[in-house]
Order: sequence, then C-alpha cells, then structure tokens
Amino acid sequence: MRTETDRGGDLFIVDDDAAVRDGLSVVFEQAGYRVVAFADAASFLNALQQRHPDAILLDVCLPGAGGVEVLRQISQRRFEGPVVMMSGRADIPMAVAVIQAGAADLVEKPLDGQRVVHQVGQALAGHARRAAERADPVSALGPGGASLLTPRERDVLQELVRGASNKEAGRSLGISPRTIEVHRARIMEKLGARNAADLVRVIYDERRHDAR
Repeated sequence: MRTETDRGGDLFIVDDDAAVRDGLSVVFEQAGYRVVAFADAASFLNALQQRHPDAILLDVCLPGAGGVEVLRQISQRRFEGPVVMMSGRADIPMAVAVIQAGAADLVEKPLDGQRVVHQVGQALAGHARRAAERADPVSALGPGGASLLTPRERDVLQELVRGASNKEAGRSLGISPRTIEVHRARIMEKLGARNAADLVRVIYDERRHDAR
C-alpha cells in the first residue's frame, strides 16, 4: 500500500550483498522507483559523475573505504538529494556518525522492505520540503504564522529574508522604500520580532520546530 511519503523517483542502491541488492530492487521498483544497483563504491561513484538520482540507499559496511567515507565523497560531489544508510548495527553511535557525515536516515538490517521504502520516501519528502522553504522562506513560518500576514506582507518578508534592502525590495515589488518600511513594521509586530535579526530568528526557530 502506497503512502504519501512513498514518492518514487530515481534511486541508486549500493550494497555488496547480491541478495540485498536484488531484494531491495524488487521492492522499490514495485513502489514506483527507477532503481540502479551497485555492488561496490567505485562503480557507484563513477555512475554518480554521469547521473544524479533523487535518492541513494547506501550500505555502511562496504569493502574498502566503507560507507561512511563514501558518504563523505558524495557530499564533496555536491549531491543534493537524501542519502539513507543501511547497517546491521544501527545503534546510537552509528546513527550519530552517519548523520554527522550527511546521511538523512539510518535503517537497520535485516531489512523490512516496506519500512525501508517508507523511510526513503520520508527522506525525499523532507528534502522537497526544505527545498521549498529555501525557495519561499515564508513557508517556514507554517500555516499559523503565515496566515497572520497579508499577501503583500508575505512578498515583503520574502525579500527581506533574502537580504534585500528596503530600496531593493521596493524596486523588486514596484513600491516605494517607505512603503516597504511600513510593511516591515507590521510584519515584525504580527510575528513578535523586535528587529531584523529577531525576524530571521523567528523564521529559523520555526524551521527547527517543524524539523522535530
């Protein structure tokens, strides 16, 4: 049964165990993913130079450098999608190590196919949400905070959070800098911000709250 977090897309699976690769490929293809599986880090990293999937499912215990080192190399290549790690030892120290190295999640072996599909889907959904927030900073306020603002105030807030001055924001929106100042004062009053730095803090506090 598909859920809202089982989104499909291009997926690279990296595991030196053929049975794991084959089993995961079947499960993810049935869930609507386009899967390419790799038995070693070298072939995977070579393929990553040519094509970036939507997500990567990577085993921690790979021969040679190991999955955590491969994860660091993925980050160096500016791969922007989520990487979900797999390990037979998914304890707290391991989870801390892979998350600090840039992983979106850690799943424990032996694998439950449907659970892994769900967790990869969650990682993709979280990645899409964060990308949308970067494109529209006001969305980080959530429905409660954003509903306090008029459409024009939302436009002004987007400009200010992106670092525009009153003059630059006015030019972008086709209104005077003085009008921007008025909107800015109203935005800060509605959101309980005392100054520009406080306004940014309010937004990023909301982002951290949503992430929890």
